[in-house]
Amino acid sequence: MLKFCSLYSGSSGNSLFIETPNTKILIDAGESSKKIENALNSINVDVSDIDAILVTHEHSDHIKGLGTLSKKFNIPVYANQETWDAMPDTSQKIQASMQNQFKAYEKFDIGDLKVLPFKIPHDAANPCGFNLFYNNQKISIATDLGHMDYDLIKYLDESSFILLEANYDANILKCSKYPYLLKQRIAGPNGHLSNEMAGKTVSYLMKSGLNRVMLGHLSKENNFPELAYQTVIDELCNENFNENQLNMSVASRTNPSNVIVLDEVG
Repeated sequence: MLKFCSLYSGSSGNSLFIETPNTKILIDAGESSKKIENALNSINVDVSDIDAILVTHEHSDHIKGLGTLSKKFNIPVYANQETWDAMPDTSQKIQASMQNQFKAYEKFDIGDLKVLPFKIPHDAANPCGFNLFYNNQKISIATDLGHMDYDLIKYLDESSFILLEANYDANILKCSKYPYLLKQRIAGPNGHLSNEMAGKTVSYLMKSGLNRVMLGHLSKENNFPELAYQTVIDELCNENFNENQLNMSVASRTNPSNVIVLDEVG
């Protein structure tokens, strides 16, 4: 049995929880240590039981509470070398014995969970998404994506569940008060994924059996949950799917999601 919960997801902070029968991990710690502790408590998980924290990249909305959490509870942290180098202030808080490195496209184990990091297009040192495997289940984490291509989508294929970015609506971004250069960054090839492209990605993956998705990392200023949800549904309809074929939800910026339980198949 594989469990997933989004503790926080959005441009203000991100942290995800994954559990197998013998392993509990976080992906990112982009809110304060206290907020993450409280979110875990709300789903009946003790932060001292966390076995590891995986880091996607060094932006503050992904590592804000990382150093404090690791130091306070002796939690091992896993990141690639470029990410470690890009977050020196955080690294100084984490004991050397708690610092672990991984390389993109090389699998490693944390307890009974297998992890495969893959590169993603984003303006960070060496950002990554993750495939997580337990028995016959595969879940994928893919946010902070400037664009989607076939090299990336092959790592999402055959997932039982995906947390996928739906960061902005193109029309809202175009009319927002953001400076021009920031708009260009967000919509650029190393920025974030739009609602429309999230919908096209989900539609493509449904052809190989995907039936469970959570949309995440929504912009506070350039999106809202109902619009992200409906845009993806519209893209499904364009491909002759309907919303009853997909179990889809939208991750909250401020509160933990429902705990998703993926039972073993096959």
